[in-house]
Amino acid sequence: MTFIKSTTSIFVASALTLGLTACGDESATSSKTTSAPVQQKLTAEDAKAFIAKAEKTFAEQYEYAAKVAWVSQTFITEDTQYLEAKSSEELKLIGIEFANGAAKFKDLDLDYDTKRKLDMLRLGLTLPAPADAPDLAAELAQIESKLSAIYGSGEAADGKKYDLIKLSRTLSTSDDPEELLNAWVDWRKVSPAMKDKYVRLVEIANQGAQDLGFKDVGAMWRSKYDMDPDAFAAEMDRVWDQVKPLYDALHCHVRAKLNDKYGDEVAPVQGEIPAHLLGNMWAQTWGNVYDLVAPEGGSGIDVTEKLLENDYTPVKMVEQAESFFTSLGFEPLPETFWTRSMFEKPVDHDAVCHASAWDMSETDYRIKMCIQTTGEEFNVIHHELGHNFYQRAYNQVQPLLYRGSANDGFHEAIGDTVALSITPKYLKEIGLIEQEPDASGDLPFLMRMAMDKVAFLPFGLMVDKWRWQVFSGELKPDQYNEGWWKLREQYQGVKAPVLRTENDFDPGAKYHIPANTPYSRYFLAHILQFQFHRELCNIAGETGPLHRCSIYNNKEVGKKLNAMLEMGTSKPWQDALEAMTGSRDMDATAVIDYFAPLKTWLDEQNANRQCGW
Repeated sequence: MTFIKSTTSIFVASALTLGLTACGDESATSSKTTSAPVQQKLTAEDAKAFIAKAEKTFAEQYEYAAKVAWVSQTFITEDTQYLEAKSSEELKLIGIEFANGAAKFKDLDLDYDTKRKLDMLRLGLTLPAPADAPDLAAELAQIESKLSAIYGSGEAADGKKYDLIKLSRTLSTSDDPEELLNAWVDWRKVSPAMKDKYVRLVEIANQGAQDLGFKDVGAMWRSKYDMDPDAFAAEMDRVWDQVKPLYDALHCHVRAKLNDKYGDEVAPVQGEIPAHLLGNMWAQTWGNVYDLVAPEGGSGIDVTEKLLENDYTPVKMVEQAESFFTSLGFEPLPETFWTRSMFEKPVDHDAVCHASAWDMSETDYRIKMCIQTTGEEFNVIHHELGHNFYQRAYNQVQPLLYRGSANDGFHEAIGDTVALSITPKYLKEIGLIEQEPDASGDLPFLMRMAMDKVAFLPFGLMVDKWRWQVFSGELKPDQYNEGWWKLREQYQGVKAPVLRTENDFDPGAKYHIPANTPYSRYFLAHILQFQFHRELCNIAGETGPLHRCSIYNNKEVGKKLNAMLEMGTSKPWQDALEAMTGSRDMDATAVIDYFAPLKTWLDEQNANRQCGW
């Protein structure tokens, strides 16, 4: 959800010749004949000079590119889209040149920092264009800009516009099956116009990835995790297997309750759950149908209600989120954060409302959101500010190419780790509630959390699995939609509520597909945040249930957290994880520990049900 997590990731244009391929040696020529140019052997010093040139170039281009992208997303017009496409085209060529140049040094014996920075340059592009093909780089940049504009404007091929916020509100508040279905279908009228462009995008980007020595873009993305690409895919599956029994239990209970409400015709008691019934446009989180599945005998805290009762405005919500970080000992964000961020949807022009955090320069940090006063948005704001505080931590101490998170999952996890401390204890401390509920409120609280955190896990896993299959060619263009729903059914146990065909392009209805934002980071973040939370609670000396722990206002925890944030990408993510938790392995048992009381309760509820799909 962040704009820039690795400085190299935005440098996607303007060809740059670095002078590292030598010209012919005139002293070797004969007086009678002209010999072929002698290719000088590259050295370790050449590699260091290459890195220095890269960091200088990036520093010169960074702020301009960020601001062009900011304007194109916060003020969507034909002109701003044109400017972004041109900027992206220029930067893409720079990125291609550096990525290909970095590959020339791979066989040299280099010191740690030089080798690591070269690897970052080689892997720095999200969508590489082919080397020595500026026309394809330009085409790719134009496609990326157009896909983003289609999503942001909500404009279908017939010119009709659809309001994602309004349609999402219907899905989150209505219990009329027909109304829910219409809202679900309407948003998916926007994405078919993306398909042909997306097919072409895959073709161009795969050529670029192959020029860099990768089988395809998916293999390139998986190579960014300090391990073999196939080993990373296996690691994702290993962690998923740790938490799948918890998800299966939640799915079984939710399906039964939906059946109780809507009956067999709308919500069958067996098989997959129809996607329009789960309160979210993508059925990725289920918190909006919490009331339907809530445990009896207690009541969770309705944070939305409390925010409204206490007159929380969008700005006040952001101020409260910032105060969490400052309570840990972090300095407040700069004044420009408040004057330059976008907190609300513009009333007179289109903008991309999807929440994101922006690192514009070493002193300029922003968020972009169309904030609504809800408990869900309250959590999202904490998440986005986590990006900003992470960005500032490594920007202050690391050289330019190390200014990023240990891996992209870390960036997503930090804000969510803080959000896990939005417990009754925290809500009481900031005055949203008068007293903490007793243990009778724990199950409702955990159910609310699980409806978002646990429900998300298989969706977080399958989005990139779909893209990996697309990039590898396992899924052909005439199988894109079929493949999407096969994965959703397999991992989520969720199905399309109406017949879908290859005339549809339902993946494009999810922001991260047209925005070309890798999604594995969100799955990793949902695992890592619990692992981080468990360790930070131990540091804070919390001895009660993990789900009741809040690290708010604990400076010792802040020091531990900041030490890891400042590492940036200077070390493999396993080192950063070890620095924070003492372990080099991701461990989803922290998720199981957090939700242990709920799992026991769910198993009791499901005792006489046929679970699975």
